[in-house]
Amino acid sequence: MTSLHIQTALLAHPQLSVALGKHVWLKMENTQPSGSFKLRGIGLLCQRAVANGATRLVCPSGGNAGFAAAFAGAASAVRTTVVVPETTSAAVIQRISDIGAEVIVHGSVWHDANQYALQLCQQTGVVYIPPFDHPDIWDGNATLIDEAVAQAKAMNTDFDVVICAVGGGGLMAGILEGMHRNGMADVPLIAVETEGAASLYAAIQADELVSLTAIQSIATSLGATRVAPAALHWTRQHVVHSVKVTDRQAIAACLSFAGDMRTLVEPACGAALAVAYQRLPVLENFKRPLIVVCGGIGVSLQALAGWKTQFSL
Repeated sequence: MTSLHIQTALLAHPQLSVALGKHVWLKMENTQPSGSFKLRGIGLLCQRAVANGATRLVCPSGGNAGFAAAFAGAASAVRTTVVVPETTSAAVIQRISDIGAEVIVHGSVWHDANQYALQLCQQTGVVYIPPFDHPDIWDGNATLIDEAVAQAKAMNTDFDVVICAVGGGGLMAGILEGMHRNGMADVPLIAVETEGAASLYAAIQADELVSLTAIQSIATSLGATRVAPAALHWTRQHVVHSVKVTDRQAIAACLSFAGDMRTLVEPACGAALAVAYQRLPVLENFKRPLIVVCGGIGVSLQALAGWKTQFSL
């Protein structure tokens, strides 16, 4: 089975490396064909579903997971339906439909879209593609670390901490799976969420899964009201530093990253970058951080300019 995702570059961040006195590394998942890391896990899940006889894929997602499912469905020549809530922007809906997927708008929030997607999957041959909570998704996302470790070894270096954004926890679970199978079980992970979308942080504080009453963050890609059980489970067997940043800090990081690396990323990705750009104390004792640049399709020059004005940056 040929992978749908590509090997992405491992790049040094020269400006941050100098500013922080560290060797800052970037895994450039924003360059995946789907625009984000999602193609690794969602792509693998879709491919395995088709191999097992799926004739239609249904994914409830207002953004990156839906786009990745649409991409995977097109590549596998299988009908794909993406169910999005009413909050999904017209631009994202257009991007998903442009690559051949059927887009159904249903409900005011993701939960409503998800319930409708589950109803569609009661038909024979129709397979549900969750945005983040599935072992195949974690298995696919783990390849990110497989690549990064091999690339670092070729450059005679390694990492002493990994930084990633957390929404539903599918990226985090995959990264940790990859770290454990690549001899990095003792390397800490910094898990970053924006205030107003911090379901992992809330779960860690309560020592149990917590459902947020609402998502109050501009980083809508991190807008899972309840993190995957696997993500919380990982925090009990691996050193995970759970960190929150403000929307303003995430947007500021997006703007700085655009200037430094000539690359646009979503606020969800900016949250991870903000750990370095804001020089947060959690990074102080590490010298070779790897930041997962998760990417995202929900960004444009116009959107970035609007956020810059909104937050007076």
